[in-house]
Amino acid sequence: MRSGALHDRRDGRCAVPRAWKAEGAWERLRGLLGRPRLAAGEALVLEPCASVHTFGMRYALDLAFVDRDGRICKVAYGVAPGRFAGSFAARATVELPAGMLAASGLKLGDAIDWREAI
Repeated sequence: MRSGALHDRRDGRCAVPRAWKAEGAWERLRGLLGRPRLAAGEALVLEPCASVHTFGMRYALDLAFVDRDGRICKVAYGVAPGRFAGSFAARATVELPAGMLAASGLKLGDAIDWREAI
């Protein structure tokens, strides 16, 4: 997985300072399963990915579904373990700890960029 950060295109601010991008099929399939819980300020970006499940998870997640233009086209807050969520319009899914999507300041309609760490 590559590490980077998520930035809000409106003002360029860093909304999520530690974001990993899972691009390979195996990385996307595994997602957060068997990994330590994400901390505040962390996220996992799955691309391409239009839907996720929380089966086998032990904690809730906030989800932001992102379209091809980088706009958040759907959000799901506090998705409990054993659930499924998706968006037909999504090209990528951002997984964050429950409560952290609102704390990041990101919301429906915002455009975001993932920038690789240097």
